[in-house]
This record gives sequence, structure tokens and C-alpha cells, in this order.
Amino acid sequence: MKRWLPLILFAVLVGFFAKGLFLNPREVPSPFIGKPAPAFTLPVVATANAYAKADFSPADMKGKVWLLNVWAPWCVSCRQEHGVLMAVAQSQSVLFVGLNWKDKDREAEQLLADHGSPYVAVPDDLSGKIGIDYGVTGTPETYVIDQAGIIRMKHIGPISPDVWKEKFEPKLKELGA
Repeated sequence: MKRWLPLILFAVLVGFFAKGLFLNPREVPSPFIGKPAPAFTLPVVATANAYAKADFSPADMKGKVWLLNVWAPWCVSCRQEHGVLMAVAQSQSVLFVGLNWKDKDREAEQLLADHGSPYVAVPDDLSGKIGIDYGVTGTPETYVIDQAGIIRMKHIGPISPDVWKEKFEPKLKELGA
């Protein structure tokens, strides 16, 4: 039996590695799903759309379904996603809040002025602490938050038109948005 032990262990390892080949790295389960969105209050980068306050808190969105899009001006995928978010914001009544994450070079305000803003508010998470509180592993990441302030979905990676249609539209419809 001792002679077969290395072969058995090797077979088990091969099985784990084989299973891993078929997992989607963008589908990282979040422990925050079904839990209240972490509270914070941050200054906003610039007044975006109709949001005229100098700071933002998730409590400001109580009673509304909204999306927290964690992005950064230095993030190439975020720039790719920006056009999709602009189109969605213009064609549908979706509330995007753009958490400006670790913008050390202070580029967000100019980027939004040049390319438009899909966001109702752009809180500025310069230190990255709020991103940590939400479990952000990189940018972009988007959270769907319901009327009661509960996180209902997390998407890792850029939002494409197909991802919007297949993932976000059904979830928003389910939540009555």
C-alpha cells in the first residue's frame, strides 16, 4: 500500500489541477453578497451629473438600486468599459456611482471632463481603504446594491455589452430597477 501512496497523491493533485482549468477566474465568490454595503463618506472628485454634494455616502442612495463601479484612470480595462457605461447611463435609468480608486496622479476629473461621466457621483478613494472594505482585488469591479443597501451581485472585470445584457439586466430586473 505504501508503494501506491505517491501515485494516489499524484492522481489527486492532477484532479485538482484539471478542475481548476475549467474555472472562470472572473467568477470569484464574494463573501459580501447578501450583506450590507460597507458604509463610508468620501469627498467627490467633481460634481457629476445632478449630484451636487461635496461628499458621498452609500446612505445617500437608500431606497434606490444602484451600481458601485470601482475604477481608476490608470486602468486600461476601465477605459475600455467607459464607453459601455456611458451608453447604458444614457439609454437606461441606471444609477452608477464611480469609486475613483487609488488615483495618485489625480487624473479622474480631467478624464471625466474629456470623455463624459456615466456617474451620478464619483467618490475619491485615494488611499484604497474603501476598496479594501468592499473586497476589491483589482479594477474594474462592479457591485449591484439594492434599495436596502444590500450587495446583491459583484462582477470582476470590464462590463461589455454582452455582460451587461446577460448579467446586469436580469439582476436589475429582479430587483425592480
